[in-house]
Amino acid sequence: MPPRVLVVDDEENVRDMLGVLLRREGFEPSSVANAEVALRELERAPYEYVLCDIRMPGIGGLGLLEKIQERGLQTTVIVMSAYGSTDTAIEAMKLGAYDYVSKPFKPDEIILTLRKAQERERLKLENQSLRRELLGEMAFAEIIARSQKMKGIFRTIAKVADYKSTVLITGESGTGKELVARALHFNGVRAKGPFVAVNCGAIPETLLESELFGFVRGAFTDATRDKKGLFEEANGGTLFLDEVGELTPGLQVKLLRVLQEDEVRRLGDSQPTKIDVRVVAATVRDLTEAMRTGAFREDLFYRLNVLTVALPPLRERREDIALLVAHFIDEFNKKLGAKVKAVTPEAQRVLLEYPWPGNVRELENAIERAMVLAEGETLGVDDLPERIRGGGARLAVQLGDEELSIKKWNRAIEEMLIRKALERCNGNRTRASEKLEISLRALLYKIKEFGLS
Repeated sequence: MPPRVLVVDDEENVRDMLGVLLRREGFEPSSVANAEVALRELERAPYEYVLCDIRMPGIGGLGLLEKIQERGLQTTVIVMSAYGSTDTAIEAMKLGAYDYVSKPFKPDEIILTLRKAQERERLKLENQSLRRELLGEMAFAEIIARSQKMKGIFRTIAKVADYKSTVLITGESGTGKELVARALHFNGVRAKGPFVAVNCGAIPETLLESELFGFVRGAFTDATRDKKGLFEEANGGTLFLDEVGELTPGLQVKLLRVLQEDEVRRLGDSQPTKIDVRVVAATVRDLTEAMRTGAFREDLFYRLNVLTVALPPLRERREDIALLVAHFIDEFNKKLGAKVKAVTPEAQRVLLEYPWPGNVRELENAIERAMVLAEGETLGVDDLPERIRGGGARLAVQLGDEELSIKKWNRAIEEMLIRKALERCNGNRTRASEKLEISLRALLYKIKEFGLS
């Protein structure tokens, strides 16, 4: 189907001339004499392009541009004027015009401008298609990843999303446990039902019980009305119990009963209420150890742990870091109105070497902070928090937080300092040995020992 072009001009001869020209070049033109009719026509039918005169009775070309933007009409606008000036052109571009053509124009000018607009749209669609394809391989719901470990998590979510069986999500703080819970809900048959989340460790025991199970009027002093609990609120959907390992023994018993009977009893009520809720729980605690010490009920553990999703820490999926950084830059550009395009290679290396004890959440916070402080279009090492750019973090990656051997730490420090000296001296070993205050012979020996080039 040929691309449709709407010509908006109060001069009949211009409309007729452009109609003949556009039809000959393979376009499907229509023409109107003013902006008011043009708006009605654009709302009635889609047009890929609009050729619009600047000066017309009533609403002019710039006014039409504003109206098109306000109404969210999807079309590419090219403005024309015999009273052209640079200021007018700039104003038109600011209002969303693709290009500007001065009257009188040669036919080739109009066609060339339209062909350029067609090529831009083609590239834009191609880019969108590639982006969708890329995200299809690297994203599941709102989880961004390309590592094999996370792709395994994606496959697990897809397999179990439709089932009502309880799921236990384990992993360190900041690994994205709630994102996985949401993915389980919104990719399954319960997607149209409610998703309700509660942090079991953030609410005192007395309040948590009434939050989870609800209460009836008169159940306690401040109970002046009946109130549904979160289990009832989640009926037909999913209840996400974050930090389930923090539940007190008394609440563990009540949760076990709900999972066994599919019913809840509000505080002060004599009758239970049937519910249809899928429970997804998450914890940073080692529940096996908690069972051994008696802090967590064994029967509840097995009831929750029907299906398990174990999220790896970020340091075990470093191939995801660059992708996450690009994603967060996109997100914070929109949120902060920033124009950051990338991180420098040096900053990228520091981000890859840092152990990320706070996982994805810490990475997100670090990128946001860096973008607030950055002055250019790239994020450098100096824009990163001190804890991340510090050398100790890189040593922790190599040795692990639990390593206490002085010999191993000394060796790691030596290697780090030699790498840094060689980098600063652009590989000049003589200058590097001077900075390190060791002989060149000793440096060459160390380079060979550590396998440095």
